[in-house]
Amino acid sequence: MLKRWIPWKFFIKRIARSYGFIDPLTFLARLRRFSQPSEVQEPLELLRAGIVLHARGLINTRAIQNNLDWIWPYWVEKQFNPEDSSFIPRAYSLTHVNLTHRNWMAVGQPDLPLYPLVDPRGLVTPFYDGWSLDFWLFGENGERLLPSKLSSVRQSLEMDAGLTVRTGCRDRTLESTTWVGVESWQDVPSLIIRYEGRSRQKGWLAFSLRPYNPEGIQFIERIDYDAQLQSLQVNSSQVMYMSERPARVLFSNYEQGDVIHKLGEEKADRDVTCDVGMASAVALFPMQSGRRKNIEIRIALDAALDRKPREIPRSRTWQAVCESTAQLRLPDARICFLFEAAKRTLILLSAQEVFPGPYTYRRFWFRDACFMINSLLSLGLKDRCFRLLGTFPERQKRSGYFQSQGGEWDSNGQVLWIFDRFQRLTGQQLEKTWMTSVIRGAQWIMKKRTPKDEGRHGGLLPAGFSAEHLGPNDYYYWDDFWALAGLRSAARLAAVHHLGAKEDELLGEAAEFEKTIFDNIERILKRTQGAVPASPYRRMDSGAVGSLAADYPLQITPAGDPTMLKTVDFLLEHCIHSGGFFQDMIHSGINAYLTLWIAQTLLRAGDMRYRQLIEKVGEMASATGQWPEAIHPITGGGCMGDGQHGWAAAEWVQILRNLFVREEEDKLILGSGLFARWLQAPEDLAFGPTPTPYGDVSLKVLKRNQGLLVEGDADWRDGPCEMEIRVPGYRVRKVQDFDRMVKLEPV
Repeated sequence: MLKRWIPWKFFIKRIARSYGFIDPLTFLARLRRFSQPSEVQEPLELLRAGIVLHARGLINTRAIQNNLDWIWPYWVEKQFNPEDSSFIPRAYSLTHVNLTHRNWMAVGQPDLPLYPLVDPRGLVTPFYDGWSLDFWLFGENGERLLPSKLSSVRQSLEMDAGLTVRTGCRDRTLESTTWVGVESWQDVPSLIIRYEGRSRQKGWLAFSLRPYNPEGIQFIERIDYDAQLQSLQVNSSQVMYMSERPARVLFSNYEQGDVIHKLGEEKADRDVTCDVGMASAVALFPMQSGRRKNIEIRIALDAALDRKPREIPRSRTWQAVCESTAQLRLPDARICFLFEAAKRTLILLSAQEVFPGPYTYRRFWFRDACFMINSLLSLGLKDRCFRLLGTFPERQKRSGYFQSQGGEWDSNGQVLWIFDRFQRLTGQQLEKTWMTSVIRGAQWIMKKRTPKDEGRHGGLLPAGFSAEHLGPNDYYYWDDFWALAGLRSAARLAAVHHLGAKEDELLGEAAEFEKTIFDNIERILKRTQGAVPASPYRRMDSGAVGSLAADYPLQITPAGDPTMLKTVDFLLEHCIHSGGFFQDMIHSGINAYLTLWIAQTLLRAGDMRYRQLIEKVGEMASATGQWPEAIHPITGGGCMGDGQHGWAAAEWVQILRNLFVREEEDKLILGSGLFARWLQAPEDLAFGPTPTPYGDVSLKVLKRNQGLLVEGDADWRDGPCEMEIRVPGYRVRKVQDFDRMVKLEPV
C-alpha cells in the first residue's frame, strides 16, 4: 500500500540529483532498452557472484598496486608488469581482477569433493577460496628463485599413481620441484606437498604463507608456529605440518611489508597478528652446496567436508575408477594425455554433485551438469550418472522449473534430454520419482511458451537472460531448441514407461512447437543469407553459435543441414581468432567447448574442417591438460570463468568418442572422424567400451600387412543394430554385427 501511495521514484530522482549523481531509474531504463523485455532482467545468482568477484577486486585495488614490492601470484606479476603482453592499465578501473591468467588445476580423489588448487607457477591454495603457499629458494650469494617471477617453468600432470601436479623451476644456480596431491594421512584426506630444492652454493629452501590466492587477496589475520609439533597454524584453525623443524620462521604484518624483506633478520618470533589481514610468514630450511633438500608438508582437509573423521568415506583409487572407463588408443601422445586429463576432471568435479569448476564455478547449474553427465555416460560411468541424476528431482521447483538461474529457460529441456539419454544408453527404466519430475518439467515448457499471436516471437519461449552468454535478454533459439528436444525426450520416456496418453500429448506439442520454430526461422533466412542467428531479432553475430544446438548435440536437424552449415560458415569466417571460436559476448575470449561444438557439426556433415578445430583446442590446453572457460587471445591464459572448466573437459571427451563411435538416426557411425595421420602411423587405434542406445561398443582399427582392418566388440541389449564404417579415405562399409573383421578399401 505504501509503495502505491508514496512517490518513491520522485524521491530517488530528487536525492540522486541533489548529490550530483546520475538518476539511477533513468539509467536502468536506458540500459534495459538494449535487450528485449523480460520477466527477469539480471539473474540474482549472477549479480551475487559478480558482487563477490568485484568486492575482492576492490580489495585488490587497495592492496596490490601500492605494494608492488611484495611477491605476488603469477597473474599479478604478469598483469601489473608494463613490459608484459598481459599488462592491463588500471586507470579508471575500480576493481583489479584476474583477466589474463585464470589458469589453475585442482588435485583430489575420485569420491571426495575436495579441490586444493595449483596455479601455473606452483602456488598452492589448500582450502576453497583460502590463503596460499608459495615455494622459494635463496642462494648464499643473494640469488633468488621466485616461481611467480619466472618467464617459464616446467609443469605437468602425473596420473600414473594418482593425480599429482608437478612444478619444476630453474634459474641459474637454483632449481626446485614441487609435487602436490591429495592422499590419506592417518586415515584423513590430506594435501601432501613434497618440495625438493637444490643449489650450487649454500642457501635456503623456503615456503611462505601468502594472504592471497589465484583471484586475489584472501585475509590472513594470525599465524602461530609450534616448534614441538613442527607446525604452522593459520587464523587459529587450519594447520600444516612440516616433516622437519625449520631453522628459522619469520613473520610479518601489513605495516612491516612482505616477509621476504625480513630474510636477513634473526629474530625468532612465534606468531604474528595483522588487523589488515595481510600477515605472511616464511619457514627456512638450510641447503648444502650441490645437495638436494627435501621437505614434506601435510595439511588435513577433513574439516572442509563438514564431517567427523569417522564419517568420511574412503575414496577409491584413481586407478580403480579409471580402469572401468572407456579407453583411448591413438598414435598421438598429446591427444591421449588430454583425454586422460579430461576424464579425471569430470570424475573429480562429480565427486558429490556436479560442479563446472573447482573454484570460481564451484556451484551447481543444470546446464553444465547435463553436459558433463553426458560425457560421464560416454565413458561408461553409469552408476555415477545414476547417483547424480537422482538429485535432480529434489532440485525441481513446484512449478516444474529446473532452475539453473532465474531468467534462463534452457535447463528444463536439458534435464529432460539427459534423463532420456541415460535411459537410452543404459537401457534402465527410470525411477518413478524421476518420471514424475520429467512430466512436470515438460508441462512447464508447454506453459512457458509465449502466445502465438505475440509478434515476431509468437509461440517461442519468452525473452530470457543469455544462457550461454549469447547477449542481452532475447528470444533465443538456443532455449527453443532445448525445449523442443526436452518435449521429444519426455514423449519417448512416456512411451518406454507405458504412459500412452502423456506420450500422445507430448508428441503433439513437440510437433507443433517444431513447426513454430522453423516457420519463425524460415521468415528471417533471407535477411541472414540462410544462416540462423541467435534470435529472430538479432543480426548474425557470434551469438549464433547457440543455434548450432539444433545440430549438435540434439540432432533436430539432419546431418549436413544447409542452415546449420551456413551458420558454421559465418562463424568460421567472422568469429575465429588464432584458430578457435572467439565469443565476443561476455566471454571476450577463445572458447574451447564452443569451438568443439562447431567441430561436431562439421563432423556430422563429413566436412574435414573439424580436424583443425580439434587440433587447435588441443594446442590451447594448459600444461596440466586443462582449459579455462575463455582463453585470452594474446596471453593464452584464462580471461573468464574457472581455470579448470568441466564443460570444456566434457566436450573433449565427447568429440574423441564421436570420432570413433556416434549415433545417427537409427544406426551407429564408426570411425568417421579418424585423422589421416593416425591411419598412416603404424600403431593401432582403439576406443571403448562406450554405451550406445544398442549396447556397449568398442572399436579397433588395426594396421596389418593386408591393409586396414576394423574390429569391433559389443554387448548388444536387443541384438545388433545397423552400422556404417565411414573411415575417411576408405569406402563406406555397412555391417550388421561384429562377427568378423572388416577390411577397408581405399577410395
